Amino acid sequence: MHRFYQKSVNLRKDLPKPTAPNQHWAADLTYIRVGSRWLYLAAVIDLYSRRVVGWSLGKRKTVSLTQASLQMALRNRRPKPGLIFHTDRGVEYRAHELQHLLKRHGIRASTNRPGMCTDNAEMESFFHTLKGELIKENRFYGEMHLRDKLAGYIQHFYNRFRLHSSLNYMSPVEYEALVGS
Repeated sequence: MHRFYQKSVNLRKDLPKPTAPNQHWAADLTYIRVGSRWLYLAAVIDLYSRRVVGWSLGKRKTVSLTQASLQMALRNRRPKPGLIFHTDRGVEYRAHELQHLLKRHGIRASTNRPGMCTDNAEMESFFHTLKGELIKENRFYGEMHLRDKLAGYIQHFYNRFRLHSSLNYMSPVEYEALVGS
């Protein structure tokens, strides 16, 4: 198992912040309780604007789940080769299938340093915000109900209207629009 992580490097730690979309993405997954069982949400954000560019919900914490969120991000953004994709050291992100997908698109894998959860602080912050604003106060009646609420929250509220202090109190969509102007 130790050899599995030998090639893991943190490319982000010595780089300046991104200056445009599709330079650095981050990804992670979290648990959400629905009734008496858990569902898993994998998400990808663009670190330039904090915009959620891909996400996937499933019954199991698997490589397929994390791959689906990355594939959505790739369809939505079509990044140029050289993008840095930063994750924690979880097997769902270090798996060969996901690493091959990254290579096929010319994406450079980056991982947290051992024991340094703050290396992926933006993802932790997104999940904290999501749980505080959507999950905590709501009761979900099944996977489809949760999926519908997540789609509305992420695609309509979080990306388009939620203000971020790190973005000069703009939404991710507004902040990205500055690049085009």
